[in-house]
Amino acid sequence: MSESAQPATNGESRPAAAAKAKPPSPEDQPFDSFIPKLLMPALAAEIQGYGGPSPELVFEQGPMPVVGSECWMVKGELPGQRRFWLCFTAASINSAKTVAVAEGGSEPSLLESFLIDEKKMTLALLVSRLVQRLNGQKWLGPN
Repeated sequence: MSESAQPATNGESRPAAAAKAKPPSPEDQPFDSFIPKLLMPALAAEIQGYGGPSPELVFEQGPMPVVGSECWMVKGELPGQRRFWLCFTAASINSAKTVAVAEGGSEPSLLESFLIDEKKMTLALLVSRLVQRLNGQKWLGPN
């Protein structure tokens, strides 16, 4: 092939945007899809990674523990009636979040702010920090 018959390699023959287009991030999914399809399975897998059974997880809208205001939440239960709630004040992973825990079938008495200083919320961050919080309770693995 002669030099003049070779295709252009300077990118002029194709749009630059098509070459650099990135697939949407998981966090770009709608909230009501992100939580049950991505967050909950990733959370269950990470908790099981500590050697325990998979938690029972439910995603619902209802009254926030302790204060009773409406929120979206992931409710989880681990063996020994250990329960936790990850609450979102709005249908967005970037909304204000709180976490509550309760042991032995009791009701939670404290609501803690969760990930308040983070500028960019990601699936990995939500999972790792919630699992870190549960491990801090000594609920995971052979603590």
